[in-house]
Amino acid sequence: MSASVDVVNTVAPDDLARSTPCAGWRLIDLLAHMTVQHHGFAAAARGGGADLEVWNPATVTDAVTADPAGAYAAAAEDVLAAFAADGVLEAAFALPEFGPGASFPGAIATGFHFVDYVVHGWDVARTIGAGFELPDDVVAAALTIALAVPDGEIRAADDAPFGPAIATNGAVSDLDRIVAHLGRSPEWTATA
Repeated sequence: MSASVDVVNTVAPDDLARSTPCAGWRLIDLLAHMTVQHHGFAAAARGGGADLEVWNPATVTDAVTADPAGAYAAAAEDVLAAFAADGVLEAAFALPEFGPGASFPGAIATGFHFVDYVVHGWDVARTIGAGFELPDDVVAAALTIALAVPDGEIRAADDAPFGPAIATNGAVSDLDRIVAHLGRSPEWTATA
């Protein structure tokens, strides 16, 4: 998660209108999503995730617009503190974005969040033309989780969290395999 904080720290106000690898999202939309997801997963870890309002990006958009790095870093600190609590891996996380009454064990829910931040950190980096390096063990752990995400018709739905997997040609890095499996082209570059 620190790599995503580092890359968001390099976002300039003029970057917020840029398109991202997340179809239809500008960088402000992506950063609001990332920020609110941190708060939502923190709330879920503390037993308050069933409230849909904690997952609403509109609740953080103004703060992210005013101070992208500060709002994002504070949200990252919030979720890291929540995930560090005793018993969090065994706790039930209410995740209503998966459907009414959806709940997952903390060990699985934290894995969902982890892979999301590997991919979204890459999204931000690509959007602003920055590098995004992760330790090999982080990429290996994320690859295992990402490849367990089913592909198929469900990913073509408007509200699907990931687009259909993209085939890669030739030798690619494990990070490229992650983003391709989760619907992004490893070759994606920002347009001016």
